[in-house]
Amino acid sequence: MEFLGHVVRFVVSALAIMLASLIVPQFDVGGFWSALLLALVIALFGWIIEAIFGKKVTPFGRGIVGFLVSALVIWLAQFVVGGVETSILGAILAALVIGIVDLFIPAANPYKAGRSHS
Repeated sequence: MEFLGHVVRFVVSALAIMLASLIVPQFDVGGFWSALLLALVIALFGWIIEAIFGKKVTPFGRGIVGFLVSALVIWLAQFVVGGVETSILGAILAALVIGIVDLFIPAANPYKAGRSHS
């Protein structure tokens, strides 16, 4: 069940990235596969940053530092993932849209969240 939760989370993240691509000027994602690969690269960069600096500085951390790191990760990921182009402003706005989507879609697996309250 845990593997399926990760797959669903990456698909939802890819859809959030595609939505941001539609809304945000200066942020372009070539298609679903580019968005899915971008979601994986963002997660990998976030994991590396968390390992180096700690949880409060990661894209998943809270506050303005986490938000700015998230925008930086999106901007850097364009150099790794083909079909993705963004400016600094586009990355900042995309981080904002993706963050808003994350507010409505929980980051944790709903199966685990239900079990932890028992």
